[in-house]
Amino acid sequence: MSENFDVKLEKKCYVPDPACKEGARIPDYEKAYQEFLDDPDGFWDRIARELEWFQPWKQVKEWNHPYAKWFTDAKVNITHNCLDRHIFDGYRNRVAIIWRGEGGEERIVTYRQLYKEVMRFANALKDLGVMKGDRVCIYMPLVPEQIVAMLACARIGAVHSVVYGGFGANALNTRIRDAEAKIVITADIGMRRGKTIPLKGIVDEAVINAPSVERVVVLRRKEPLVELHSEMEVDFHEIMKAAEPVCAPEVMDSEDPLFTLYTSGTTGTPKGILHTCGGYMVGTYYTTKYIFDLKEHDVFWCTADPGWITGHSYIVYGPLAACATVLITETTPDYPDPGIWWKIIEDFGVTIFYTAPTAIRMFMKLGEEWPDKYDLSSIRILGSVGEPLNPEAFEWYYHVIGKDRCPLLDTWWQTETGMHMITTLVGEPMKPGFAGKAVPGVVVDVVNKAGEPVPAGTGGFLIIKEPWPSMMRTVYNNDERYRQYWETIPPYYAAGDLAVKDEDGYIMVIGRADDVIIVAGHNIGSAEIESALVSHESVAEAAAIGKPDPVKGNTIKAFVILRVGYEPSEKLMHELIYHVRMTLGPIAMPSEIEFVTSLPKTRSGKIMRRVLKAKELGMDPGDISTLED
Repeated sequence: MSENFDVKLEKKCYVPDPACKEGARIPDYEKAYQEFLDDPDGFWDRIARELEWFQPWKQVKEWNHPYAKWFTDAKVNITHNCLDRHIFDGYRNRVAIIWRGEGGEERIVTYRQLYKEVMRFANALKDLGVMKGDRVCIYMPLVPEQIVAMLACARIGAVHSVVYGGFGANALNTRIRDAEAKIVITADIGMRRGKTIPLKGIVDEAVINAPSVERVVVLRRKEPLVELHSEMEVDFHEIMKAAEPVCAPEVMDSEDPLFTLYTSGTTGTPKGILHTCGGYMVGTYYTTKYIFDLKEHDVFWCTADPGWITGHSYIVYGPLAACATVLITETTPDYPDPGIWWKIIEDFGVTIFYTAPTAIRMFMKLGEEWPDKYDLSSIRILGSVGEPLNPEAFEWYYHVIGKDRCPLLDTWWQTETGMHMITTLVGEPMKPGFAGKAVPGVVVDVVNKAGEPVPAGTGGFLIIKEPWPSMMRTVYNNDERYRQYWETIPPYYAAGDLAVKDEDGYIMVIGRADDVIIVAGHNIGSAEIESALVSHESVAEAAAIGKPDPVKGNTIKAFVILRVGYEPSEKLMHELIYHVRMTLGPIAMPSEIEFVTSLPKTRSGKIMRRVLKAKELGMDPGDISTLED
């Protein structure tokens, strides 16, 4: 897409009940934002002082473009702020986690119970030889033990890498190998729509060619218990039982790594985004407490999975640092019926509901009768995450679920940013289709390729002008890839998204400017799909694009050139789709495959996916002067 394009902007605006603003943690956006601009370091200093540090910082930030250090020389442990702090502040009996299983099972975990479990499992990891700086891969279903495993790693200074349980063996192997994980933590099974997903079987395959892995920890959920290979595998609960009950938090430098999380890149290999202890803690705590306007009695439900950044920031670290009660569930939105999520909201009195546009569009398609069967009056704040919330989905979510009374926060941020960057704060006027403005603490703009701001109503590139605490520090083992973010539109951070601003400064995010496809809120790199296809013996070359879809946001279409000796057929098409499923997992499966004899390429041999996309959607392909043929 060319950098400048005019966008017809919606003029609709909803002004929430003034009462929303009165009790809000940020009652006046303009005032809060001005306070930040007047003294950026002072702003973050005040937020950071709400948390507990073993040693204070010498300076708030050290900025040496494109590298930042936040809270320099401060000592901290994020689990001390997520657990110990609340235990000693008198919140030990507050509910930390409510879990609902797919079969209706329930578990309630208080802060005291979570604290004890995390300490025991941290010691169990130490007993397996895990030390500060070691990498641990977590490939688990959404159960409380997944959160325990993450926090236990952070407790002892091990760097966790959580891989979403929907990825296949090849994708898991790539991530284990890149992270050089010493331990893999998994479960025998996950549950999805009444079926069991054999997670351990996928791990068995994924560790075959992963020499760094020394042990596999298995959470055994089903009876009879699956047999473990004694030379490598250990039982989750057995190693906990054998471990000491008390584990002091490792003293971490603010800039020590906390986790890596793999996100799809525009080239074949996923990028290991590295986040550090101090700045990430401050950013996620601040946005959970102040942007979501968290109050004492809230029940916070983010429907993501910790396999994605949304789950890291707004299921685990942000809410627990802010002493929230977090709801997690293994249920999918339409099983056993499309009322299950609304029933969970009614059952547990959910007050803050944070989900993806894909889910909202699916519910829209099914009609209002499902949510109307349940009492949703407990909800006070709605949130959206993962991709742009289109105006139609905004309207439905606001009217049908929020009953025209709940502030709706459409949040824009990324794995790389770690925390919310743009939204419409509680109590501020909301515009369907627009995420909103930069949150206090962040400076964003929409610019052309030269980095100059574009006029209102004109599309451009979304950039972040100044460093922020929870920014990634590098791409693991590939610092050059990190620098590209800051060197594409220097001196700014280029988000890779196209956006447009209106005359009030509200920002609408239009979509990716690069080759990442967002399917149902999950970022999938075109190159990863293509490399999975090419790994099949019949495929010579492949290209993958996203096609707009009313429910999923995008579906994947692949164009395939076959090797000599293979003929296009429906059977081969299904075989290739299945091959991608087995290689990368169901989220990356193409919905369509078209067999072609050539692909549009530049003279340097780069496939021009935008030409394929333009042709597919009947659009003008734009500048094709670099096209070979």
